[in-house]
Amino acid sequence: MENQELTKEKNILSEMKEKGVHYGHKKSRLNPKAEYFTIKTPSGIYLINLEETKKSLEKAIDFLKEVVKEGKQILFVGTGGGAKGKIQSLAEKFGFAYVNEKWLGGTLTNFQTLKSRIDHLKELEQQRESGEWEKYTKKEKSLLEKEYQSLQKKFAGLKEMERVPDVLFVVDPNLHSTALREAKRINIPIVAILDIDDDPTLIDYPIPANDSARSAIEYILEIIEKAIEEAKKEAPLAPEKTIAENIE
Repeated sequence: MENQELTKEKNILSEMKEKGVHYGHKKSRLNPKAEYFTIKTPSGIYLINLEETKKSLEKAIDFLKEVVKEGKQILFVGTGGGAKGKIQSLAEKFGFAYVNEKWLGGTLTNFQTLKSRIDHLKELEQQRESGEWEKYTKKEKSLLEKEYQSLQKKFAGLKEMERVPDVLFVVDPNLHSTALREAKRINIPIVAILDIDDDPTLIDYPIPANDSARSAIEYILEIIEKAIEEAKKEAPLAPEKTIAENIE
């Protein structure tokens, strides 16, 4: 009988291939530092070595699970068409912040300024829902609504981010070079799904994979989602408050 772990490994590699995780690019787009996780085909196309993907994914999962168990915060970033929907649903499921529209410069390195804009959005939202805007004229309400919608588009995924995150998770580093630079500047660890045209040495936990196809991205993110779910269940409960703390 075939070893159970070996069968499981073959199934995972087969699933990855089915989802197109292994598709790379032509040699002209190959980053030399990414060559270690590629396989060259006779046609000149470089594919991603799924053995490397599996190994790197396991490392990233181990790291993320520890982060979650410690109650730390992850900021998920993915603005490409294949990533934005899943990035939002995954982050919202666990109460993490996310960016799936445009990355705003200073999100990490100028967080206090960003937070003031988020607080203003929350204030507008509260006023809007409470009916406070009804005291204004039609023109004034229209201007407030326009401002609210603009802020909502920019900051909707960051509303619950009360502090600088502990980890940055990115889909396609080339697309989010500003986010990477900001994270590096303030020493935030980076986990990323990246393709053969990216530089893996810029990433603390690189996950080699097709970073543009929805099926491949969603497959990897679903594995990440399950890992976070497991870590949430395994996380120690927060200590109960003492009587003195409750009195305060």
